[in-house]
Amino acid sequence: MKHWIRVTLTTLTSTIGLTAIAGGTALLVGSFANEESEAIVPDRAFLGDSPFTSYVVPGVLLAVVVGGTHLAAAVLVGRRASAAPVAVAVAGFGLLIWIFVQMMFIPFSVLQALYFAGGLAELGLLMLGLGLFTPARTTARVSGGR
Repeated sequence: MKHWIRVTLTTLTSTIGLTAIAGGTALLVGSFANEESEAIVPDRAFLGDSPFTSYVVPGVLLAVVVGGTHLAAAVLVGRRASAAPVAVAVAGFGLLIWIFVQMMFIPFSVLQALYFAGGLAELGLLMLGLGLFTPARTTARVSGGR
């Protein structure tokens, strides 16, 4: 994997991971706090059609699943581990699924678009890092060679 791809991917996955943990923590704290927490927790009306009665479970899932997979991917990419591509794929697809499901319950937000773009960027960088778009591979496919 080229240096610039590895650095960009590490930065992107760690940023998404840290902000997911911060967001999940805010949901948890806001769920257990008093009315002063309304600024950090979305309106409970958004939970109306969801299987949740509070933001506790979504907060834990956001922090542990989305944040955890992204931080793990960031560490693995930074260390050039052989499992890094799989970790980035899991984190990137996980984020896309998270945002897609979230948009079924919560009205559109610019943050959703930004994080969805972040997930797409992770997967695009991963494909570049794996060499799926190199001129040699493209030429071989066009000419019928291996």
